[in-house]
Amino acid sequence: MSSASSTLIATVGILALQGAFAEHQTILQRLSIKRRVIVVLVRTAEDLAKCDALIIPGGESTTMAILARSAGLLEPLREFLRTKVVWGTCAGAILLSTSVENAKKGGQELLGGISVKIARNGWGSQVESFEAALEVEGLRDSSRPYTGVFIRAPVVLELTPSPLDPPIEIIARLSPQCLPRSHDLPQADIAAGSDPRTIVALRQGHHLLTTFHPELTDDNRFHEYFIQQCVLPSLA
Repeated sequence: MSSASSTLIATVGILALQGAFAEHQTILQRLSIKRRVIVVLVRTAEDLAKCDALIIPGGESTTMAILARSAGLLEPLREFLRTKVVWGTCAGAILLSTSVENAKKGGQELLGGISVKIARNGWGSQVESFEAALEVEGLRDSSRPYTGVFIRAPVVLELTPSPLDPPIEIIARLSPQCLPRSHDLPQADIAAGSDPRTIVALRQGHHLLTTFHPELTDDNRFHEYFIQQCVLPSLA
């Protein structure tokens, strides 16, 4: 049973089938905020039922989906997404998208929940991983750049909301000087903020998507943002 909103407890699950779930757990457990956060590693539908919110970590999205199906979690996850807060990072961002390019042979099962089209490994292979200083609206001390870690990161290709979908709020973009040299995006589109491929963090309704790995830094501000701006308002 989920924590009641009248308590001082927020129960946050982390999908723990594959990927960087332990790193998310470490950061959540060291947050210093007024409301106590209980962390649940989610491997079964019973684990998921305890949660007020969920993080889907970075890792390998195809493998994660296969393991979720084997664990009987795909449909419970889709149902959870309809009413609860979910944050997808990197592979998690792929799973939250409504369509994907560059899927492995055999296709890619998705959870949906965020109206975007996304490309796997959009900036290239492991050797083309990079870090970028990001300006993130809404973070504590937002004038201080946040280091985004991009490892085989997906790329947002298109925003695809229907008229009935919640609006999409862009939280962070890659600046021109931070773009990988192997990708020469149109400078006019970058300057105008109209190229979706520069989007690296966004919100839609209850959900948060980041194409990078906030769990792989010592900076806990993004996890703090998730709890303060996404999870707690949903419990009010």
